[in-house]
Amino acid sequence: MTDVDLRKLRYFVAVAEELNFGRAAARLHIAQPVLSRQIRALEAELRAQLFRRDKRSTELTDAGRQLLADARPLLASAEALRRRVATAARATFTVAFMPGLTVTDAVQALSARHPGVAVELLRTTWEDQTEVLHDGRADVSLIRLPVDRRGLTVRPWFAEPRVAVVRAGHRLAGKESVRVTDLADEHVLNDPDAVPEWRDVAVELRDGTAPRRREFRSVEEKLEHVAAGRGIAVVPRSTSAYYTRPDVAHVPVEDLPPNEVCLAWVATRRSRLISEFAEIIAGEDRTTSTGER
Repeated sequence: MTDVDLRKLRYFVAVAEELNFGRAAARLHIAQPVLSRQIRALEAELRAQLFRRDKRSTELTDAGRQLLADARPLLASAEALRRRVATAARATFTVAFMPGLTVTDAVQALSARHPGVAVELLRTTWEDQTEVLHDGRADVSLIRLPVDRRGLTVRPWFAEPRVAVVRAGHRLAGKESVRVTDLADEHVLNDPDAVPEWRDVAVELRDGTAPRRREFRSVEEKLEHVAAGRGIAVVPRSTSAYYTRPDVAHVPVEDLPPNEVCLAWVATRRSRLISEFAEIIAGEDRTTSTGER
């Protein structure tokens, strides 16, 4: 059986993504003839043609498409392994956390138990809260459900109510609470699948008038759109408390199920620090974890 060279796989992925040997070589900072030789060597090792090339285009073969699908997670796993080994060598432990969550007490407790370990913090978003575990950037992550749990150990921490964030002066601002049906005519900036209760009653989704949905890189960016009157957002109560600002208002949504907060880590990892941090989190006063007292 032939061992696959990870370096050649990286070269292959660059060519497969660019579909141009010149651009791929520039991206990899190597000469194009060197790249071509490495791809030919990989094809010889695998006994398969990976690309079809002519003077005008480069295309993946069926074998090339299969290798691309398999190579990406393999390279990601290799990079995660490298990061975790480097982290262990530096005696560091990284805790990732979502906006609105306070991890100070747990981090201080772990640091007190292990003064020789540098405990680092990494703030995440909805998009990368589990990705940071798989790629090795974090050892544990305090996440908000729902997430893809494959390959992870996920332990519940606490649940908290969700609120609607609207611009100041909005028709719902100042109300003690609202129901999901009160949001039916609104444009909600969340992914509809993250708020399925609204998705099922949303007028804009039913009649096809919903504007093009955009990705938000942070809570701050989303709140800028709320304040500008471009829609409303549904967020956990602790997040709304953390991002208090005068141009938006927070209204409890009484019939939305609570947001669940969990601690997660890669299921195959066996680490004393992870086990101890999980113990600390399990015993922590949950009212302080959200910044609310």
